[in-house]
Amino acid sequence: MHLRPLLALLALALAACAPLTPQPPPPEKRYTAAELRALQPADFAWPATSEAGERALRRQVLADIHSTLVLPPGPARDAALPALFDRVAHHNAEIEAARPLLLAVLPTLGQREPEFQRALLTAAHTLYAAEAAPLLWPLLPQLTASKPFAIAAATLLQAEPGAAARLADIVPRQFPAWADDARLTALMQRLAPAAADAPPLSELLAAPLRPGLPVIFSLQRPGRQAMGLALVRGADGRFVRDAAGQLFTSPQLALARSGLPGTLTNGNTPQGLFTIVGAGTATNPNIGPTPYLHSKLPVEATVAEFEHAPVADGAAWSEAAYDSFLPARWRHWPPIKEAWLAGRAGRDELLVHGTTVNPAYYAGSAYFPGTPQQGCLISSERWDAASGRLVASQHLSLAQAYATASVREDLAGYLLVVEVPGPGPVTAAEALALVTATGR
Repeated sequence: MHLRPLLALLALALAACAPLTPQPPPPEKRYTAAELRALQPADFAWPATSEAGERALRRQVLADIHSTLVLPPGPARDAALPALFDRVAHHNAEIEAARPLLLAVLPTLGQREPEFQRALLTAAHTLYAAEAAPLLWPLLPQLTASKPFAIAAATLLQAEPGAAARLADIVPRQFPAWADDARLTALMQRLAPAAADAPPLSELLAAPLRPGLPVIFSLQRPGRQAMGLALVRGADGRFVRDAAGQLFTSPQLALARSGLPGTLTNGNTPQGLFTIVGAGTATNPNIGPTPYLHSKLPVEATVAEFEHAPVADGAAWSEAAYDSFLPARWRHWPPIKEAWLAGRAGRDELLVHGTTVNPAYYAGSAYFPGTPQQGCLISSERWDAASGRLVASQHLSLAQAYATASVREDLAGYLLVVEVPGPGPVTAAEALALVTATGR
């Protein structure tokens, strides 16, 4: 079994999925719809996915982890901790050995910079929630920035089922203006009683959004611990089918390695509407060379980028502008606004892409063979262990289905992520039933 590490030391990543040691990125190529349709898996190779490349990088990563673990307490070790825990979580390596370092630093976070707090609290949520929880309650009053506070709260909710009521009391006292902060708004929604059932999904799947533009619908399970499924609706409003008339579906993972909510840095893909503004090659080695679809959140994208049409000078984002894309009953269902809140919170670069990560890292997980990263929507790819050449790509199949369904060479369109309750991976039969209900 080959271990295909996440090549986090080799190139400069896109902001959403940044590696640990940046280097100058190669020039990015952008693709038209025609260029995307013409690609074949054999057009792409990534040498570090070969057995030899994996082995070399694995040795390097483990050496870097061990060099940090043996550092004496002090500023040098503290400075190395964010990168250490990123590697540990990423490679499922030395989790037990790193635990004491995390638990020792947590009580000191009140005196640290917010970005250091964010990184270490994210590690606590990802790796050590149960052990960290008792240390987080006394830390909460010292977390004056909303992002670290929200990460700590998410960790407590994960570790202690009864934490919601206590947190719901703390938030408005500690942050009287919480309603003006997108992260705290999302947290308070999570702390409130469960929202009513979603409106009929058929209404959302049939919604025009903006007529004449294609849409990728990504159907995901709540909690994201199972593979979701992507569908493509063409510019003509009909869902894409193959030559035999079967509905096109493609497995897709919307789980971040941290498992944090979608409004937080490196959290899960938020639920809701994105715009798609083209395709390009990533500078992130975890994504690899297969062209990604360039999806953007509200606020990250301008109003014009969402409309894919000219807008009035000075057109500004508002919740009403976001709502205008949704069918009437869905405008009043808070969970579909997570993308709007995530954009307001500053999340960006959440792309639709493939992966150079070997799924062997996640063997035995509920979402296997998915490979979670840092909030993007990820489809599986298979690379040849001898040559590092791409053998098969579910992502390329999805991107080409979208390109074929487009009427514009700039690939303008939409991505809509929506959760579908149920056990296990989202199935093609479920998707077909939902599409059949739309009459499309």
